[in-house]
Amino acid sequence: MSNEIDRRMLEALICPVTQTGLRYDSDRQELVSKAAGLAYPIRDGIPVMLQDEARRLD
Repeated sequence: MSNEIDRRMLEALICPVTQTGLRYDSDRQELVSKAAGLAYPIRDGIPVMLQDEARRLD
């Protein structure tokens, strides 16, 4: 299974905390919300859009 996220799906996703757009970080396999200061993981090609699962940005 490919770990690449579908770019069309990425464009449709928003941060569940701030309702703003996300940036895809292909190196870390995360969706980054600068507004919320969070990075949501992508596991097996599926974005995990739960605040409790997100990594805090430094």
